[in-house]
Formats: sequence, C-alpha cells, structure tokens
Amino acid sequence: MPRRYLQFTKDSYYHIYNRGFEKQSIFREECNYHYLLDLLMQVAGECEISVIAYCLLPNHYHWLLRQDGDTPVGEVPKRVFGSYSQAFNKAYKRRGTLFDQRYQAILVDSDVYLYRLCCYIHCNPVKHGLVAQPEGWPYSNYTHWIAGAQDAPEQQFVRDQFTNPVMYEALVHTYLASGSYNTIDEAAKNTKD
Repeated sequence: MPRRYLQFTKDSYYHIYNRGFEKQSIFREECNYHYLLDLLMQVAGECEISVIAYCLLPNHYHWLLRQDGDTPVGEVPKRVFGSYSQAFNKAYKRRGTLFDQRYQAILVDSDVYLYRLCCYIHCNPVKHGLVAQPEGWPYSNYTHWIAGAQDAPEQQFVRDQFTNPVMYEALVHTYLASGSYNTIDEAAKNTKD
C-alpha cells in the first residue's frame, strides 16, 4: 500500500470512507450493521475520537470523525475494520479482502465543507435509492441529530454548527429538494455572520 501523507491532528475533522471489494456488499444482514456500529463506538471511545456523523450502506460507509486526543483518527478504521473483516470472513466462510483499498481520509478544512459533508453523509441512502427520506435509513445517525436528545454525543456539535436540530433538518430537506449545495453554502455564511 502506498504511504499515506495526511497528518492527523488533534481538534480536526476527517471524512473517512471506503467501499467493498469490486463494490460487493460489506453488510449482508442487519446484525452486521449493529456489530460494526458497536465496534465503531467502542474503538472511537478508546481512541478519544468523536463520531460526529456516520452512514453505513450495503457496500460502503461514510464517517465524519473529530480527533479529540493524541491518537490519530486513522487508528479507528484500522482497528474497526480489522476486527470486522475477520468476523465477517469467519461468519460467511470467505477469505480475502473485504475492501477495494485502504480507507480514504480527507481533512475537513472549512465550515462550508463541513456542512456539505454532514448533508452528504446523511443524504447518501436517498442518493442511492435505498429510502425516500434520510430519516428512513436506520444505519446513520441522522435521526439522532434531528431528535435533539440532549444526551446524544453529537448534539453539542449540532447546536454549535446549526443552532438546533430543526435548522439542520430544514437544511437537509432543502438540499434534497434542490439537489444543490448552494443552500448549504448559504447556511454556512449565515451561521457565521
């Protein structure tokens, strides 16, 4: 594998994603999604990484992670999918790689990109025709965002970035209706004024 040049730094946000080998499914049953989410939350907690947004789809995934401590964000996908791949291969009596390549990581370097990415992650099941609305997909944390539960870890992020869950929900639905990032870009400008 080629060397990764992205340096992971504390207090930074990263888009982490990957897809199954030759676009094959990485989740075959509901229990696969739950097992992966449990692993993600456990490993992220151990590594002092906040899981801000996530969406697991049949053949790929997207995460928005924030590095809160000194452990690099890259440890999370390595550890999670090392364990998950072994369990998946054992359960389905298969061998070989589960993914096309090493996970991808992009530094989120602006508020506009952060807002676009949140909408992109949560709207991904709609984009792929899996559901009509993002709240219909059970394997993302979109419903946690819009429910406004005070004890949910991502709620502070929602309040800091979007004022409240209702504002974010409206932004997502406007984006879905328009198919344009312009609505998100305007929101980014308005929240920072």
